[in-house]
Amino acid sequence: MSRKDYIFTSESVSEGHPDKVCDRISDAILDAFLSEDPLARVACETFATTNRVVIGGEVGLSDQATLEKYMAKIPDIARACIRDIGYEQDKFHWKTCEISNLLHEQSAHIAQGVTGGGNRDEGAGDQGIMFGYATNETDALMPAPILFSHAILKRLAEVRKDGTEPLLRPDAKSQLSVRYENGKPVGVSQIVLSTQHADERQTSDDIRAIVEPYIREILPDGWIDGDTEWWVNPTGTFVIGGPDGDAGLTGRKIIVDTYGGAAPHGGGAFSGKDPTKVDRSAAYVARYLAKNVVAAGMAERCTIQLSYAIGVAKPLSIYADTHGTGEVDAAAIERAIPKVIDLTPRGIRTHLDLNKPIYERTAAYGHFGRAPEEDGGFSWERTDLAEALKKEV
Repeated sequence: MSRKDYIFTSESVSEGHPDKVCDRISDAILDAFLSEDPLARVACETFATTNRVVIGGEVGLSDQATLEKYMAKIPDIARACIRDIGYEQDKFHWKTCEISNLLHEQSAHIAQGVTGGGNRDEGAGDQGIMFGYATNETDALMPAPILFSHAILKRLAEVRKDGTEPLLRPDAKSQLSVRYENGKPVGVSQIVLSTQHADERQTSDDIRAIVEPYIREILPDGWIDGDTEWWVNPTGTFVIGGPDGDAGLTGRKIIVDTYGGAAPHGGGAFSGKDPTKVDRSAAYVARYLAKNVVAAGMAERCTIQLSYAIGVAKPLSIYADTHGTGEVDAAAIERAIPKVIDLTPRGIRTHLDLNKPIYERTAAYGHFGRAPEEDGGFSWERTDLAEALKKEV
């Protein structure tokens, strides 16, 4: 039997965190190629350090001859990302940092296993396991610790960018230790917030005075009480930040991107990968399935695992776990899933409409728990499969 009373902690990092700067650039480049060619194959990695950004990986286009034409745009895309995040530091400035573009043509040996043709459907872009998770403890059907950790940093970014809090700077981290009673979140025992700031004379108390009202605004009423401990900029001064303070790399915040450690993760990163890569698309559809199971009232919590082999279209396995909260047998959910959705890479992309430039917006504040958008962004957060699943079960 699962525990009912406990404390669970999750962390988030802001869009200005060095790794998130890299995720943003990689996804912006992906969006640029998808805008030109919805069938573009992209695997883009970014590295950032003091006054330097290095971009590498592979790109395959329907008309490969046009690739060189768009290579010249890559540095401008990266600079636009850095500018929007807000970096204008002496040692990391969107205007002056050196940008090296090492993207190249996609490997023909990878392409041969993924591209469909004749009687063979398009195969998965790699082998691997992917997990999706949902819980009814929040309206977004997400674990509370990661959901509110994201929300705090997103709010601080808003007031930084609109000029309300001009002393804040882009690099930041949050961490919440949430207290559960009878399996439901009821309060916060520890709040950790570290944020880059403008002036070395600002103390931890000064920064707390700036950020505390926004943290209280985000957290549910009653979650902060006299026993809640605050740790705001606990090491003191935090003026040097971003890639100048610590190097960044695409794909290093995969737990931040998903469920904050409350659910398993298959290990594959998302950013910079087109949706033929099941690391991304199958993780999205697994979240979609888990969320629809919970939205349908079949369980309070649900984990879905999918597995794939490179070049093979259909998933090798489907696993469901309702963690003892299910109203129906988990095996029945497993049998129902392939009857209501095509889980081949092509089927996932078609059902969720993933061949669109919708990925740059996912690079910070979580890939899950966001509202579906009119242009197709966060389509995997819809609950439009709930009735079909209920009927099939």
